[in-house]
Amino acid sequence: MKFKKVLSAVLVAATCVSLCACGGKGDGGSEGGGDGTVQVAIWDNVQLDGLKEIAAGFTEETGVDVEFQVIPWNEYWTLLEAGATGGEMPDVFWMHSTYSQRYMSNDILLDLTDKIKGSEKINLDNYYKDIAELYQYDGKTYAVPKDYDTIALWYNKKMFDEAKIAYPDETWTWNDFAEAAKKLTAEDGSQYGTAIPAIYNQDGYYNLIYDMGGYIVSDDKKKSGWDDPKTMEAMNWLYDNVVTTSMPSPETMGETSPDVLFCSGKIAMTLQGSWMTASMRDNEFVNENCDVAVLPKADDGTRKSIYNGLGWAAAAEGDNTENSWKLIEYFGSEEAQKKQAELGITMSAFMGTSDTWIQCAPNFNLQAYLDMTEDMQIRPYTKNTKLWEDYSQEVMKEAYTKEITIDEACKKIAEYMNESIAEENQ
Repeated sequence: MKFKKVLSAVLVAATCVSLCACGGKGDGGSEGGGDGTVQVAIWDNVQLDGLKEIAAGFTEETGVDVEFQVIPWNEYWTLLEAGATGGEMPDVFWMHSTYSQRYMSNDILLDLTDKIKGSEKINLDNYYKDIAELYQYDGKTYAVPKDYDTIALWYNKKMFDEAKIAYPDETWTWNDFAEAAKKLTAEDGSQYGTAIPAIYNQDGYYNLIYDMGGYIVSDDKKKSGWDDPKTMEAMNWLYDNVVTTSMPSPETMGETSPDVLFCSGKIAMTLQGSWMTASMRDNEFVNENCDVAVLPKADDGTRKSIYNGLGWAAAAEGDNTENSWKLIEYFGSEEAQKKQAELGITMSAFMGTSDTWIQCAPNFNLQAYLDMTEDMQIRPYTKNTKLWEDYSQEVMKEAYTKEITIDEACKKIAEYMNESIAEENQ
């Protein structure tokens, strides 16, 4: 198929990247074949086996084969960019909120609006409203929600026991978090309380910002909140109470991700998205020593989780759109969404189907992730999310390394972001 030619070209041209994580993420895998086969592109090898099992049910029901290709995150978007430019894309693929507005506004994705209206399996009222809206543009729907995620706090019980500190629980405030992180940081640098790198937003400081009354983008998507006094207050608090007292150097965090530091016993706590559960579950060290709790809360009791969700999308100019829609419809059905949760692939976007997900790793208190649904904030986005988000991460690195102050960083990000948003609305 055309997609395979584009995939081969992209992967040959891409630099070989080693993705180190608790459970590891592979670079590829495929199966299937035959006329009418639906080519599916995803970026997470951890989910592959479960999705294959769900797809087998689709093949049994329809007789249509499904072939998966797993492409690492960076190469994935290079592939779609090349496909969108050359007209050769996978039939079905994951869409992310960072990119969705751009792809939808440029007519790259198949319009599913009428197909959904005529479907007996898909009713968008059954999904979290914010997740469904991530994949809607100008009154049309371009993807069916796949899943949703929340953020929770993983902690090393052994480190807490040795320090004689009570485990995190629902009573913890961010001040409790900071105090514990300091106590769990060794003077010789052998271990640290936590790690929240400058580039970690959804599974990092975004949660704190919204807890403390700040925001990243206004509800109408027309104004940056980075220069809001409460946003700057939250980031200054993080810098003064955590970054400079209880974390590895920015250089270390730039080389080694928080999940790897946690899995190797170098940090005592880490904020992680529910998408990391399978990797944590499959790590022997984490199984023996760690657990998970809800996020800390602000002094006024606010405890928000930034949440997001992927969508199943198809290529607008694909030559297999009929079977592509059938597969998307199947993946989004209540039956398949329940299966996704039962298999522990991830929490499912279809409301009321994720309760069984917590049984996929009984050693851990995964109920914490479901508890975080009580007050969720959708991951901030606009049409050009990637543009200003990449910029904000680079500027925040400058603040972490003391090249500029936190206030200067926040104002610098806000100025750039407001310019970007203004260009979007022209």
